[in-house]
Amino acid sequence: MRRRQLITGIAAATVPSIVRAEPSRTLRYASSVGVTQPDPLATTFYPTFALALQVFESLYCVDEQLRPRPQMAAGHLVADDGKRWTIRLRDGLRFHDDEPVLARDCVASLNRWMKRDAAGRTLALQLDEVAAPDDKTVVLRLKKPFPHLLLVLGKPTPNFMAVMPTRLAATDPSQALTELVGSGPFRFVASAFSANSLVVLDRFQKYEPRNETPSGMAGGRVAKVDRVEWRVLPDAATQTAALMTGEIDWIATPLQDTIPKLRQRPDITVGILDQFGFAPWLRPNHIAGPTANLGVRRAIMAALDAREILTAAAGDDTATIDAPIGVFAPGSPFASAAGLDLLGPKPRDTVQAMLRDAGYNNERIVLLHQSDSAAAHGMLQIIARRLTEAGLNIDDQIMDFASVVARRNSKETPDKGGWSLIFGVATCADFMTPLLHLSLRTGPASWIGWPTDPAMEALRDRWLDATDEATQRRLAASIQKTALSDVLYVPLGRYVAYAAWRSNVTGILRTHQPVMWNISKS
Repeated sequence: MRRRQLITGIAAATVPSIVRAEPSRTLRYASSVGVTQPDPLATTFYPTFALALQVFESLYCVDEQLRPRPQMAAGHLVADDGKRWTIRLRDGLRFHDDEPVLARDCVASLNRWMKRDAAGRTLALQLDEVAAPDDKTVVLRLKKPFPHLLLVLGKPTPNFMAVMPTRLAATDPSQALTELVGSGPFRFVASAFSANSLVVLDRFQKYEPRNETPSGMAGGRVAKVDRVEWRVLPDAATQTAALMTGEIDWIATPLQDTIPKLRQRPDITVGILDQFGFAPWLRPNHIAGPTANLGVRRAIMAALDAREILTAAAGDDTATIDAPIGVFAPGSPFASAAGLDLLGPKPRDTVQAMLRDAGYNNERIVLLHQSDSAAAHGMLQIIARRLTEAGLNIDDQIMDFASVVARRNSKETPDKGGWSLIFGVATCADFMTPLLHLSLRTGPASWIGWPTDPAMEALRDRWLDATDEATQRRLAASIQKTALSDVLYVPLGRYVAYAAWRSNVTGILRTHQPVMWNISKS
């Protein structure tokens, strides 16, 4: 009873009051971190991506096996030797402001997205023109055949191509949207939103789903509940207690050591929803501080044992972890052993010799340490300890993830508020191909960490142009070896995580991000 009162008290103190829907028609979801910025192009933060999936649709999306399938599109025709794609919109598309979705909305959304997203910018370089000759037709004219077009248009990663009304798509992509209006099965309730605390979604009554069986993010998106309440409960033990008392219906990642207890309860179901799993990574700052030194980066990579680090997330369940891995996730056609000999763990005296050869002189290395995820916190504790033992002067700065997200954009040196190492956990869907792998970009297209490697960009361009799988595999192996040699980032293996939900909740789909359609609650 005390735990129940505590959770109720926390909710009452931290989230705004909302109009209650019938409990059996309201799905209550909880995670350790939440949405801070709702605009789907404003950040690569996963909660923003998950929110966007419920509110917006894209022309294409991916199924359970990450294969692109039509979503807003009824289908397409390819002509002119693959250089002209004509996409027809399906019937019944309508925005949440009750306006019909028109082809010009898709074109405007494409143009905003291509200025902001890395894969979108890749597509922009391939295009001669994108046009809407009528209200139902989008035409893309390419400079040359681009075999990855459908995957780019339906990319299953943050900053996906969300279609919105032209009036919103006209917003400068460097500026955040002031309202969210999509055409998906749920509409965003702006009045109830509280950053990193609460998201409320209501079923969009006029949504017409595809007449298809759902698979992953593809197929019919049938909203079977009237309302979704997504609450942020940073403490994993509080999440588990709320699930057990029935105050929460579904939690994203319960503590590993609670899984056996949850499995014993007939009113709770435990299962794996993301079959591809999660890939932790450590990203060095390539432009400032000691990690701008390639030798120091290589020593850091050599000091770490990915399998040991993964135990903080997966516990003793060794069947759910896989290490070492390269930059392409297990299950990707491009996963290989190229360059894996560069990964740790290496003997401590070897790492210390690498640091001496690099000229490292005990300079402070600032590690941004996320504390509001139990799994991330545990892995970071091991990382900080092993790097310190190897002879690195680690300044382990502990903060919540929102602070990490704000701080990681700084290009200042560590002594002026910058950083040396950041940590994250990606869904393996992000690491399937060179096209969508944001951490492999360098130069002007690079993500946070800002590496420069012209050889990497040249390899990526050759991969994009390759039309046969054997050539793509060979080039992907070269990309991986180059990435590990330059230590664009340190891959720390892969683990598969369990989710848990009340047994009266059915229809949760196997995806790498939570989707709220197809779910019933009795």
